[in-house]
Amino acid sequence: MKPESENNEPQPEAVEPDPASIGDAPAGDDALAALQAEAADLKDRLLRMAADTENMRKRSERQLEDAHKYAVTGFARDILTVADNLQRALAAVPTERRAENELVENLLGGVEAVEKALLAILEKHNISRIEPLGEPFDPNRHEAVFEVPGSAYPDGAVAQVLQPGYLLNDRLLRPAMVGVAKGAGAAPAGGVDTTA
Repeated sequence: MKPESENNEPQPEAVEPDPASIGDAPAGDDALAALQAEAADLKDRLLRMAADTENMRKRSERQLEDAHKYAVTGFARDILTVADNLQRALAAVPTERRAENELVENLLGGVEAVEKALLAILEKHNISRIEPLGEPFDPNRHEAVFEVPGSAYPDGAVAQVLQPGYLLNDRLLRPAMVGVAKGAGAAPAGGVDTTA
């Protein structure tokens, strides 16, 4: 047997790279870079969508928790008028007059018991009373109705409570209606002196 080169068959010539096809190699690198950029973009979009979904889940949980926590707000505001009326009924009869009539004393004892029971139920449902007498005036929790000149309390303190305020959990349900202490001889806001 003769080696192939000795056959009279033509030998394949060595293939020289075509100068025009030399640019194909970088085109492959460009395609790879484009695919990597697209993959990075898709990964970034996926992470953003996952973060948005997580934020939406947390927001929904917060809203649901708030709905459970504050669902009774309207009812609680309405029931506060009952507490106010019970307090007014007790204040309507002076303490020194209660002992004069046994029937009135028994009736007021019952009203006091109902008021205590109502306040206990409100507390049980996280509705707490704001009794700010002597505290510094806080516009976020108190509604100033008038100024009290020459009171025993320092300027800017609550000197009189007309109507107690209430909180539902940590949220203001109703502000306390108050009179705020104003020093004797000081001109109130607006430049009008009411001390004379």
